[in-house]
Amino acid sequence: MQINWTAFSIFIIFFLFVAVLGFVAARWRRGDLSHLEEWGLAGRRFGTLITWFLVGGDLYTAYTFIAVPGLMYGKGALGFYAVPYTTVVYPIFLLILPRFWSVARSKGYVTASDFVQGRYGDRLLSFAVALTGIVATIPYIALQLTGMQAVITAMGIPGSWPLIIAFIILALFAYTSGLRAPAMIAIVKDLMIYITIIVAVILIPIKLGGFGPIFHASAAALAKHHPPGSIALSPKLYATYGTLALGSALALFLYPHAVTGVFSASSRRVVKRNMALLPAYSFALGIIALLGYMALAAGVHTKSTSEAVPLLFLKEFPTWFAGFGFAAIGIGALVPAAIMSIASANLFTRNIYKAFFAPNASHENEARMAKIVSLIIILLALVFILGFPQQYAISMQQVGGILILQTLPTVVFGLFTRWFHRRGLFLGWLVGIVLGVLMWASTGYQSTSYTVGGVTAYAGIWALMVNIVIAVVFSAIFRAMGLSNGEDETSPSDYRVDVEASA
Repeated sequence: MQINWTAFSIFIIFFLFVAVLGFVAARWRRGDLSHLEEWGLAGRRFGTLITWFLVGGDLYTAYTFIAVPGLMYGKGALGFYAVPYTTVVYPIFLLILPRFWSVARSKGYVTASDFVQGRYGDRLLSFAVALTGIVATIPYIALQLTGMQAVITAMGIPGSWPLIIAFIILALFAYTSGLRAPAMIAIVKDLMIYITIIVAVILIPIKLGGFGPIFHASAAALAKHHPPGSIALSPKLYATYGTLALGSALALFLYPHAVTGVFSASSRRVVKRNMALLPAYSFALGIIALLGYMALAAGVHTKSTSEAVPLLFLKEFPTWFAGFGFAAIGIGALVPAAIMSIASANLFTRNIYKAFFAPNASHENEARMAKIVSLIIILLALVFILGFPQQYAISMQQVGGILILQTLPTVVFGLFTRWFHRRGLFLGWLVGIVLGVLMWASTGYQSTSYTVGGVTAYAGIWALMVNIVIAVVFSAIFRAMGLSNGEDETSPSDYRVDVEASA
């Protein structure tokens, strides 16, 4: 395959531009980067606009840009579940995240596990939440490479060296600038993606004769797939579709990188505004999903669904603009990967290293350890994606939602009540994790859906239901036995804290 030098040149220009921005970001809203709160949360000083770009860039990744239309390309309507879940998630978390931000600001919490430790006085439960977050996030970082791999392959670049160079740059600017780097780059990345989407939704339908012919052609193409797909959801998939959307919505803001983005906001009001404004990304996601149907209608043929969108761009866009779109996808991999590595490093440093090995670590030692761990996390992600088959990596990402959902009772319920016993929550988490993984394993690691009583639904929801039942039952038993429920260092006023929002 020949190298497409025009597209590759445009890709390199924009990639180098954001790399420079990543290093310059260390001087943006300057703070003492030898302190973890400054390196890992940018001093909690981001206002509404920056938080909107940061959290949006954090949640809507290169993998989303590739995988959602890829699923539409391969299976049809089932892939559209991402749109309702990113619609319902914001009203749900509008009730939760302002309260979470307030207690974190009041007590200086950097991670969700910091809150768990403060709320229950239990290092084991805090460790369980931290470990779950790290394990669920590492393959997620690796999967940002899927998007970058797809565009590199589409441009005809041989080997893995561009991927390695890109993630070396990522590791260095994350180490140097902390959360400020992805925040600054997210602005560029999101603007590029919006430009690409707007051009795509106007230009491609015009070239293909409109959306009517696109839907007709994609329906005919999906019917020939093995197994057949459809642009209309089959009734037997209703429960799977609904529970996958609900489970994904409940899981989204439990991921460490999402928590990090929220905690970096300057006020409770900034968090509320973002829950109201972020659905704009859901509108964009709906258009992104339709790119899968456009690829089918355009006659794109590929065995790898991840390549559907890049091949569509090459076929329907001028070469220079295809390069621009590829750069948007590539940069869309850097932003979330950087935030994920920082969030995972925060978790390890605060809730494993400091909690168990260096309880008297200074602020400087914390920041130094987090920076080193961020490099290690990115290296592990790179090894993961290069050393394992891509299909296996994607399966690992799918189970991330099952894992992170099991922290919901501890984190979310804990924000509103102390009725649950810490040991009951731990047992619920443990059984939920084991059960979810076993359900996934029973499908040969091919599906996150599981059938119970003739109903096929998302395994994460089944596991969460059992998790909650166990947490309730054993909390009641342990409370009746009078077992200690740990010491709560928070007070009701901590959950109502607000400060003036900065611009």
